[in-house]
Amino acid sequence: MTEDSIALWGAAGRLGWNVERMTRFRPPEDFKVDDEPVLYVEALTAPLFAEALGLSLSEPPVDWLPKLPLEYRLRDVRLMPLSEARKLDRPRFIKPPNDKSFRAVVYASGREIPSEYLEEMPVLVSEVVEWEVEFRCFVLDRSVRTFSVYLRKGRVQQEAGFVHSEVEESQLLEFMSKVLADPRIDLPRATVVDAGIIKDKGWAVVEQNAAWGSGIYGCDPEQVLEVLRYAATRLEK
Repeated sequence: MTEDSIALWGAAGRLGWNVERMTRFRPPEDFKVDDEPVLYVEALTAPLFAEALGLSLSEPPVDWLPKLPLEYRLRDVRLMPLSEARKLDRPRFIKPPNDKSFRAVVYASGREIPSEYLEEMPVLVSEVVEWEVEFRCFVLDRSVRTFSVYLRKGRVQQEAGFVHSEVEESQLLEFMSKVLADPRIDLPRATVVDAGIIKDKGWAVVEQNAAWGSGIYGCDPEQVLEVLRYAATRLEK
């Protein structure tokens, strides 16, 4: 039970959808679903649910951010095996590409990365920058369907009510329109793209996330559901 799942549950009810809340790590064997199930699930258990429901989950390639044109990311980002990251001797922001197996933070050196992970594990290594504000954008067919500010100077904006200014909204949508219209950028039909302002640099993409497991923060839950409809597709039999 999370605020996000409760909000989506209520929105699905308003739309007349049938809702099933799973209380185990995978659906029961006799579980029946409609022809077009919509999945919202944590990343660690997502593969189990996808397999049980016959779904293919849309997920960003691990090298998506390093391959993003520099004009949209405004910082050095590299993909490397954990064994190489451990050799770094200066502060870098280090994270797994598509999960939360270890904390995504600034490490003073690669030696500080937790030791219990495989050396061939891919990680993203970024130069350290200061984000003034970060927005979550749920995207469908290369168009922003709903968005909200989720971090301001590193602090989650839940207590502040996810409030943003008209200027920020205008700048965000202008920036995102450029990103989403660029044919060089590969995007699935339904996804989440986070964007924000890097201090002394400007607007940039934070990262891309799988829509089926992303927090919705202050986004419109009904619009989120519309994106989630296309974030997992039926496997061909």
